[in-house]
Parts: sequence; structure tokens; C-alpha cells
Amino acid sequence: MSDNKEVNLPSKYDPTAVEEGKYDYWVQGKFFEAERNKEKDPFTIVIPPPNVTGKLHIGHAWDTTLQDIITRIKRMQGYDVLYLPGMDHAGIATQAKVEGKLREEGTSRYDLGREKFLETAWDWKEEYAEFIREQWSKLGLGLDYSRERFTLDAGLSDAVKEVFVTLYDKGLIYRGEYIINWDPATKTALSDIEVIYQDVQGHFYHMKYPLADGSGHIEVATTRPETMLGDTAVAVHPNDERYKDLIGKKVKLPIVGREIEIVADDYVDIEFGSGAVKITPAHDPNDFEIGNRHDLERILVMNEDGTMNENAGKYQGLDRFACRKQIVKDLQDTGILFEIEDHMHSVGHSERSGAVVEPYLSTQWFVNMQPLADAAVELQNGSDEDKVHFVPDRFEKTYLRWMENIRDWCISRQLWWGHRIPAWYHKETGEVYVGKDAPADIENWEQDEDVLDTWFSSALWPFSTLNWPDTEDEDFKHFFPTNVLVTGYDIIFFWVARMIFQSKQFNDERPFKDVLIHGLVRDAEGRKMSKSLGNGVDPMEVIEKYGADSLRYFLATGSSPGQDVRFQWEKVESTWNFVNKIWNASRFALMNMDGLTYEEIDINGKKLVADKWILTRLNETVEQVTRHVDKYDFGEAGRYLYNFIWDDFCDWYIEMAKLPLYGEDEQAKHTTRSVLAYVLDNIMRMLHPFMPFVTEEIWQQLPHEGESIVRAAWPTVDSNLSDHHATEVMNQLVAIIRSVRNIRAEVDTPMSKEIPILVLANNEKVKEQLRANSSYLDRFCNPSELTIDTAIAAPDKAMSAVVTGAEIILPLEGLIDIDKELQRLQTELDKLNKEIERVDKKLANKGFVDKAPAHVVDAEKEKQKDYIEKRSKVEARIMDLRD
Repeated sequence: MSDNKEVNLPSKYDPTAVEEGKYDYWVQGKFFEAERNKEKDPFTIVIPPPNVTGKLHIGHAWDTTLQDIITRIKRMQGYDVLYLPGMDHAGIATQAKVEGKLREEGTSRYDLGREKFLETAWDWKEEYAEFIREQWSKLGLGLDYSRERFTLDAGLSDAVKEVFVTLYDKGLIYRGEYIINWDPATKTALSDIEVIYQDVQGHFYHMKYPLADGSGHIEVATTRPETMLGDTAVAVHPNDERYKDLIGKKVKLPIVGREIEIVADDYVDIEFGSGAVKITPAHDPNDFEIGNRHDLERILVMNEDGTMNENAGKYQGLDRFACRKQIVKDLQDTGILFEIEDHMHSVGHSERSGAVVEPYLSTQWFVNMQPLADAAVELQNGSDEDKVHFVPDRFEKTYLRWMENIRDWCISRQLWWGHRIPAWYHKETGEVYVGKDAPADIENWEQDEDVLDTWFSSALWPFSTLNWPDTEDEDFKHFFPTNVLVTGYDIIFFWVARMIFQSKQFNDERPFKDVLIHGLVRDAEGRKMSKSLGNGVDPMEVIEKYGADSLRYFLATGSSPGQDVRFQWEKVESTWNFVNKIWNASRFALMNMDGLTYEEIDINGKKLVADKWILTRLNETVEQVTRHVDKYDFGEAGRYLYNFIWDDFCDWYIEMAKLPLYGEDEQAKHTTRSVLAYVLDNIMRMLHPFMPFVTEEIWQQLPHEGESIVRAAWPTVDSNLSDHHATEVMNQLVAIIRSVRNIRAEVDTPMSKEIPILVLANNEKVKEQLRANSSYLDRFCNPSELTIDTAIAAPDKAMSAVVTGAEIILPLEGLIDIDKELQRLQTELDKLNKEIERVDKKLANKGFVDKAPAHVVDAEKEKQKDYIEKRSKVEARIMDLRD
């Protein structure tokens, strides 16, 4: 508990100094550790595990900031919060990095052997895991490190084996020879969603395949002439009249000289090209299916690295693209190739290496996806209590569309770094054994060399991290299913879908209640950040310059759910200015606490109208901020916070609080101190999830209960503190003060110059409440004489303004141009006429009056009355000046 005897906030806000040491204090105090308290409702977020391939980028900062905001709010709202940290081994990416490092050292993984290579990879993981933890700490993430996980942990590896073996036993995992996406650069298979398609300017090569009997030729075309070396047929449509007499005949494959058959297949499009297509079952997925239907031989003509193999004859050893050039030349020389046509087509590239993906015949492990996808779709079609809720909900359609058009998932990867496939092959019989443990007579078996796709283990993340498959584990029982997954829309297919169908399969329930989808962080021009453009932003650089609080607040409030955010340095600087404003306001408040203790705070004493008003506005802000954060709309929550803190608290209340603070009334002084402490405490609590560091610094110096703001309670609305009459009076006072300031500015009369001010009240009630609070007008309008009455003889030459319930008149003989004042009043009259016309139309609309809530209709009627009243006053002033 703080007694706040002296102010320790430096005069200048320095984020580096403020943020120093805070995170260690939180972690050492175990403020982030989940309690597994059965008396509290659990709330769980598992961090999307970053890859141990490097340092975190600005997208990670956004993603984790949103998670941290949610978990901090829920912790303050009394939930037993688990924000679980962890990292992903990222098979292909990490192995590529480690191999690159080995090449720099003049060695390779093959020189080291599997065991030594894995030791090197683990060393890499430890090094980069430390980088990531350091960045997490700089961002202020409230992670429970006592439960940190890694996808290659022993426990998670057990979960992976359990899933693989179970799916295999159910017939949902199988091994087969199929055309897969092959990355020749990393020499491994890729799943469909690891292939990025790009439009590439290529060519259609038109060739004549001669009939074996010498009676003519048949025309075919291809974009990949190097694959013709593996052709085993030419296909035509069975109903194509041009070729019906050729079906069953043979052609002689150019260059190779092998005779291949002309087959009929419905797949062929009669209208496309010549209506005849070359069939290469080992190098094209569609040809593979045709080959199966016609029992065609599969001839592989490439090596795993993209060079041509022994089946390519004289082209053996050439790179596939060099081979293409040579074959084109040779075919042109013989007259077989008779036309080259420009052709823009979509070409798959490896998401990992950027290499052109090769459709490649390979024996791989696959997941039979249809049954798993069907169950996941059925889950979405069930009750709201059972389904996964996408925020925004439009992304559910994106998810379902992919799930309903699912293809089998190739899960084996030709790597060493990863979960090794739990399958063994008998050295003599070739029998396949799949199990969580190796066969007893291990000397007679060889384990599969491949590892599983990284996404296979990531798909289990929401429950494997909670010690599944031990379903009796206390963490699993208490914290699963999780509550929210926060992630970008770019990995809905990669990760979100897989977590859902695996959780449904193994836990018969959703892995998380909500999926909060955000966009990408783009540069100021809206471009995607990339190394090639050099427009990436290092979050640590932003923190070094402006502090984590500024970065977090900017990222969290910079867009609405599902939308991209543009990174702009000037907006981060603007956020820093906001923090600085909070700092200066807090410093003023603390300097005027005069040793106030937590027990001495009394907000029910002699309250002035400004005290009542700020407490009412606090209630309204708490209600709105809570409503918006509960909907994950942090942009709107931030807008309410910003307006309340900057405008209401800093610009108005603190200035008005100076009257009692510097006055002689000790009772009013104590109440204002209490209100300052109370409101500032609540501001710090609402801001804390967004700006954890500066709020901890300020809160610790306020009168408070508890060790840290991390564990403080989230603010709630106290209806006893709302005073709508005080709000009405305050709004009137503010409107008068602003009007006087505006008029002074128009005629270039400084605030330091005293001037007579006349306030013409509409009625006795307004007159009395303005007179009762005239000290505020004296303080902020600087009148030489202040007159407030219901009847005032306005001087001929004056500036005026109309506010709700009153008219302000400033006699300014010799200071104004009458014509300019008439022009200003006419502009104001035009504006009021437009508003009256708008509200009249709205209230004349029967549909609006009948369907809108009563309070909305009443509010429009009040506006109408107010506008008409203001118009009559403006018209009267115009008449006065024209007379």
C-alpha cells in the first residue's frame, strides 16, 4: 500500500528510464503466473509460437501486443489467466539457416552426421530463443514462463507420436507414391499451402510427335519441354473425331526414341490447343491420375536437386532449366518443335526458399483430410457454444471454403530437424511398423529418415502445450479449451484450420472459443514489408526511440479488427506525445496530493461541479472502453480513452482543479485531491493493458492497494458517482469558455486583457447555475466585469455566440468590423438551417420514429429544439447589427 509522501516523477518523460527494470519486477514477482485457482474462471491464450530462425518483426509485435492487452484485461477482471509462451522449431526454415551457417564454416550436415547436426541445431535454437525472450520482455508481454514450451520438447513430441499413430491406426495417415510439390533448393516436399503462385512470362512449345508407323504425326504442346523425356503416352478425348482412328496407335517419342501409346481420356479438353496432350505421370499431378487410369509407366527424369538424372540420357547432369534450353534447340534443329508461343502462366514457388516448385513423383506420408475436414465443418455448423467464432466473422467463410475444398496433406519432409516419423521398415521383409516406441528387435529395423511437416506439431499447440495426451493433467483440465487465438489472416489455412480439425478429432471440441484475425503491418504507402523493398521495421528500434508503450498503443489502436495497419513514424511520435501528456498531468496531480494516503481518499465530500462532472465522464468512459475491449475493438476503446484523458481530464479538469487546490477551502481541497487520485488511478488501470510500463510507474506513486497494477482490479461503473445535472452545467461552462476564447481569437484580443462579458441566460435556472459556478468563468474568461442575467440590453457593437441555454455577448466597441461579424453570423445561421433541415427530415421519417429506440428519437427531438432556439438568437443578433 502506497502512502505517497513525495513525488518521484522526473520533469521529463523518458521511456527508457521508465521501462527499465519493470519487466524483471513483474516476472520475479510471479504476477504473470497462472494460479490454477478453481475459484476463478480460467482464461487462456497460447502464443502463436514464433520460429527460432531469427528476431521478431513488427508483425509479431502487433500480434503479441493484442494478446497481451486481452490477457492483462482479463487478469484485472478477476480471471485465472494463462498466457502461455513457446516457440516453433520451424523445420525447413531453421535447417536452412543452420546449414547456411555450416557452409560459412566450410562444412555441411552430411560431414557432421545426423546426431552432430541436431546438436548444432539445438545450439542455434537456444541462442535465438534468448533473442526472442529478450524481445518479449522489451514488449512487456505478461507470459507465464513457468509453462514455456517448444515444439520439440519431450512432452510435445509424445503428443505428436500419439496423434500420428492414432491417425495411422484409423487409416487416416497413409504412405504412397504421389506427385507432390518438391522444393529442389531445400530438397524436401512441400504441402499445397507452402507453395506461392506467381504469374511468370513463359512459353508454349508446340511439337510434332511422329506416328510410329510413319503415317504422319500428332501435335502436342507443353510449357516444360524438359519433362518430355519422361512421357509415357499421348492422350486425346474419346469423343474427338480428329483422333478416333489414332487411339491405340503409337508415336515415337522424339530424342528418346521410345514408342508410347495414344490413349483416350475424358480429362483432355477438345477445345484447348490441338486437343492432344503429352502425358508425364512422374512430373505432373493430372498426368499422374491419367497414368493410374491407363496403367502407364512412371519415369522420373530429375534428381532431387533439380538436375536431370540417368533417364534423361545425354542431358544427364544438366540443371532442369539448362536442359530446357538445350532440348528446345535440339528439337528446333530436327523440326520437331515448330512454334514457340508467349504464354503468361501461374508458376508455383517455394514459400521457404523461393525456388520454382517441381511437381515430382515421390513416396511420402499423407493425411487423408476429407473425414477430418468434414468433422471440423460440422463443428462450425453446430451451436454457438460449440463452434469457433471468427472476429471479424467474414473470415469464417474463408476458412470454410478452404475446408470444403480440402486435398490430402503431404506431411513428410526430407529434413533432419523436426519430429522424426515414428515408422520403421524391416530390413529384410520391407514390412512397415508404426508405433510410439521403436520395435523390440530394433537391429532388424530402420527408422524412416524423414521428419514431419512443422505444421503437424503446430496443429496440436493449444492442447499439447497443456500436457495432452494426459487428459487428467490439472493444467489441461483447467485451461483447455483456450479462449482466444490471435493471428493474422495469412495463416488461416496453414495453422488455424489444422488446430481446429485436430482438436475436434482428439478432444471432440473446439481448441479456442474465438479467433481474432488481424491484418498485416504495411509501410506508410500501404506496401507489404519485405527484404527486397527494404521497408521493414524493427520493433526494437521503435522501442529504443519512443518506448514500448508508444509502440503498443499505436499498434493496438491503429486499425479495426481484420484490417491492415500502416506503420508511420509520425503516428508513433504522436502516441509518444500522448504518453507525455499523461506523464505531465500525473506529475501535476501527484505534486498536489500533499501526502494523501489510500485510506484518506474521500470522493463523497464537498464536490464542486467539475469534480462531479469528471466522475460522471469517468463512468461513461469505463463503460465504453469495457464494451469495446470485450468486442476486441481496441481502436474504438483507444479513441474513448484518448478523448477522455486528453480533453476531459488534462485540458479541462486539471485546469479547473487548480481553483480549489490553490484556494482556501480545505474541505473542497481535500475532495478535489481525492477525485484527482481516484480518477487518475482508474485511468492508469484502463490504460495499463495498452501501456503497461508508464502506468506501473505512475500507479506506484499514487495512493494504492496491492504490489503491482498488473494485479489491480479493472475499473467498473459506479452509478452513485454519475451526476447528469453536473454534466449539463459543465458542458454549458465549457461551451461559454470556448466561445469567449474563440471570439477573442477572432478579434485578436489576448486572454491576458480583461474585457466585460455579458451572459444572457434563457431562464432563471440557467442563470442561477451559471452564477453558482461563476468562479470558473472568472478563471478562464478573464472578465473585467461578468454579468449573468435573464434580461440584458446588448450594446450596439458586440461579438456574440449562442450556446445551449444562453447567449454570450462581448461588448467590443471599436474592436470589430460590423460587416465581418454579420458575415460570421450568416455562416452560423446557414449551418443551423442545414442542421434543422436534417433533423426535420429524420423526424418526419415514419420508419425512423417507429423503429428507432425511444431514447434515440428523444435525442433527435432535443437537438431540433436546441437548433431552433439557437437559430432564433442568431437571427435576432443579425437584426440588431443591421439596425
